Amino acid sequence: MQAELKRDLSTLSRMTVFELREKYRLVTGKENLSRHCEYLRKRVAWELQARAEGGISERARQRALEIANNVDLRSRMPVPLPPPNAPERTVVHSFGGGRDKRLPLPGTLIVRTYRRRTIRVMVLDDGFEYEGERFRSLTSVAQKVTGAHWNGMLFFGLGKEAA
Repeated sequence: MQAELKRDLSTLSRMTVFELREKYRLVTGKENLSRHCEYLRKRVAWELQARAEGGISERARQRALEIANNVDLRSRMPVPLPPPNAPERTVVHSFGGGRDKRLPLPGTLIVRTYRRRTIRVMVLDDGFEYEGERFRSLTSVAQKVTGAHWNGMLFFGLGKEAA
């Protein structure tokens, strides 16, 4: 019997959801509409093992029922109402996140040679300036220079990627 149980349990891991639902129906005699493979595998495996080895004792079943009857599973704390003169509950904050520590300080000139051209980018407080045009990121500057998508930090030799 033990070898047959092992074989049945090992085949569960290769079954599809629909096969597991059918196996569950055959083993328990009940329908199960779940489409969660792991849940179905565990339920079918438990049923097969319970059949082969006897399941849980009646004493354990009674104790579980006692515990379940003494617990109010659906109790929730009531939500207190705000006082009538309370301000709006929604508070809006902006999270700047700060500057990227890999970037040089504002006012720094980043210089790179690309295809025999010298590229000069000025670091600003809120972005970058290249040839009189403002950009939000080094990546957009690199794309303007090369015509292709580049990681700006990598293109200009800054940060971890350049190491």
